[in-house]
Amino acid sequence: MAQPDAPDAPRPAQGYAGDVSPQLACRWWQAGEAVLVDVRTDAEREWVGFVPGAVPLAWKQWPGMAMNPAFDVGLKEAVPPGKKVVLLCRSGVRSIAAARRATELGLQAYNILEGFEGDPDEQAHRGRKGGWRLRGLPWRQG
Repeated sequence: MAQPDAPDAPRPAQGYAGDVSPQLACRWWQAGEAVLVDVRTDAEREWVGFVPGAVPLAWKQWPGMAMNPAFDVGLKEAVPPGKKVVLLCRSGVRSIAAARRATELGLQAYNILEGFEGDPDEQAHRGRKGGWRLRGLPWRQG
């Protein structure tokens, strides 16, 4: 594991195990140390792009962004005992709430910083300032 002062080390967080870079989350996932759970809506994954092999499990669902009543059960089924879970959303905000809930369920949960698309730029466009996709990590569209 990386040293605490290493630039790619998990960052401390309140209510869950920590925040990790997209690159570290991907390494853990590809090494089999963590389960990657994409908490974006079905529409986001379908239209914006998805990570092949990630567990698709919406935290909130369109329309109305209502809580997904199947989230807890789906998460428990997706993450075997002893594995970390890394949670991905659009920008790294919903995944914080999902990581807190995962922690309440007894999982070692990490939020993926920057999310799939990153923060909006000066023109309010996503995909140009950070994010899983911009970092060149595995993803597909449609």
